[in-house]
Formats: sequence, C-alpha cells, structure tokens
Amino acid sequence: MFERFRRSVELTKASLAVLRADRELLIYPLISFVGVALVSISFAVPFLVTGAFTRTTESGVDPVTLALGFAYYVVIYTVIFFFNTALVGAAMIRLDGGNPTLSDGFRIAASRLPAIIGYAALAATVGMVLRAISERVGLLGQLVVGLIGFAWNVATFLVVPVLVVEGVGPVEAIKRSAGLLRKTWGEQLIGNVGIGLVFGLLTLGVFIVGGLLVALLASISGLLALVAVVALIVAVAILALVGSAVGGIFTASLYRYATTGDAGPMFQTETVAAAFRPKGSR
Repeated sequence: MFERFRRSVELTKASLAVLRADRELLIYPLISFVGVALVSISFAVPFLVTGAFTRTTESGVDPVTLALGFAYYVVIYTVIFFFNTALVGAAMIRLDGGNPTLSDGFRIAASRLPAIIGYAALAATVGMVLRAISERVGLLGQLVVGLIGFAWNVATFLVVPVLVVEGVGPVEAIKRSAGLLRKTWGEQLIGNVGIGLVFGLLTLGVFIVGGLLVALLASISGLLALVAVVALIVAVAILALVGSAVGGIFTASLYRYATTGDAGPMFQTETVAAAFRPKGSR
C-alpha cells in the first residue's frame, strides 16, 4: 500500500511539472466544468417541463425520461471528452518536446469531434445499461455490475490519447486502448497507482482544516465564517481543476510509454511501468 502511494505521489509530481511548464492546460478543465454546469442547467428545464423527475420517482423510467437522460449523458460526455482530448493533445505536444498553445489543444479536439461524439454515445449507453441493471438486481448482482464497470474503465483508460494521436473511430479506439494495456502490462490488470487518491487525500485535508477554521471563526464572527466558507470552496475547486489536469497529463504519459517505451522527459519510466500490474502480483 505504501509503495503504491509512493508511486502515485511520484507520478503526481511529474504531472505537476508538466503543468507548471504549461499552466494554460488548466483552462481546459475549467471550461469543461463550466460547460457541464451549463448543460446540466439547460437539461433541468425539459426535465421539469415534461415532469420526468416525478414520473421517474412514481412509476419507473418512461420513454421520454429515458430519451432525455440518454441525450443528457451524451452531451455531458461530449463536453468532458472534448476538453479532455484538448488537454491530452496539448500534453502530448509538451511530452514530445514541443511548446503547445491553447489553440493547439482545441484544434486537435475539434478535428476529432465526430469520434468524440461517437465515444460519448457509447459511454452513455454502457453507463445507462449498467445503472439500469444495478437498480434491478441484488447485492451480488451489483457487485458483478461493479466489476463490469471497473473492467470498462480500465479498457477505455487510453481511449482519449488514442483518439488524439491515431485518429481512429470510437470502437477502434476502445479496442486499441484495451490492446495497448494488455500488450504493455499483461492480462487481468489492476491499477497500481492512484493520482486520484493523492488529490482525494489533499481534498479531505482541506475539508478538515477548512471545517475547523469555519467552526472557529463562526464563534467570533459570522462574516469571517462566511469568508472562510468561500475560501474553502475556492480551494476545493482549485484542487479539482489541478487534479483533472494532472489526470489528463498522466494519461498522455501512460499512452506514450505504452506505444514508445518512453513516458516523457519528466516521468521516470520505471514508475510509469508500474502504473498497472497483473492481478495477484505484488
């Protein structure tokens, strides 16, 4: 466990080094978050007008709710994948020794838009099917669905950089992603590093410290407590942005290692090589 955390910290540091060299990479997840919020707000209107929320609660999912839900997920995933593709594309340029600009990332993502939409539709379909099954089965069935979902996440881990570099369609990108993982790290993979774990712990620490500070200031002044709450929200938002950018950079380095054997100038090859491991090995 400690070794896994150590690798996660090392990869986080390496990804942060790339981010420090190209701070504009933070713009992609920022716009993505704003886009997701706007899409969610815009879809709330048809859901309310059609009474989809009420029908879902009282009598299960009807065709209108299903169609709206599917459309929502497709649009949301398209927004997320578009800006993630832009981020990974720009990161790949940096890892290859270039000096990317914001327009480089947007240009790459725009050129892959049809494949991004197709992949978003596939991801939405898989997500909705797994969720529907999970809601209708018992605990054992939910565990099986969870394993299937985990397998999907692993198999599609490199889809975005595949789309960026190889320009294939969504189905071929999924096959290529799974194939690269199997070829590089073998069968029955499990994650051996967790950049999300690092940022999860950082966020937890911020919440704990911030919560204590808010409680302390609340006993002194309501205004000071409000300022502390705002500062806490801003700090968590910044961590989320940085974590998203770092995750995209790491994905780019992982793809680079899987295809060339070199993760990039800021990454230690042996650490990236340990990102996944065969199940049962240490």
